[in-house]
This record gives sequence, structure tokens and C-alpha cells, in this order.
Amino acid sequence: MAAQTLTLEALKGISLEDFFARILRERQVLTIWVSNDQEIVIAPREKLKPLPVLDGYIPQGWKDAIYDIG
Repeated sequence: MAAQTLTLEALKGISLEDFFARILRERQVLTIWVSNDQEIVIAPREKLKPLPVLDGYIPQGWKDAIYDIG
């Protein structure tokens, strides 16, 4: 993922829709400098896919077997 740093002044003429679309399209992390000691970091994140449901079963006593020292 690419990274870019901008000042708050540079963003004043950009609409929010264009701003967020650009971040998503370019898949970039954007750091916005608000002042000398403050910054805002915006990064796109993909939604995780759900885990698959697997066929099978868990046998009875599986937990006891794990802790069986014998």
C-alpha cells in the first residue's frame, strides 16, 4: 500500500466524495498534517470474507485426549 502525506490546506478544495474515492481507488495510506504536533492517518481496509463451514464433527472426549499424559 502506498503512502502519501498532505497538509490540511492542500485538501480544502477537494470534496469528501472525491477524497475518499481517491483513497480507495489508489489503495493508499494518507497522512494529513493538521499542525506541527498533530496528524490524521486514513487507510483503506478490506472487509474480511466469512470463514467457510466445513463438513465433519468433533469426536467425544477430544479435550480429554489432548491433556492425557499417558
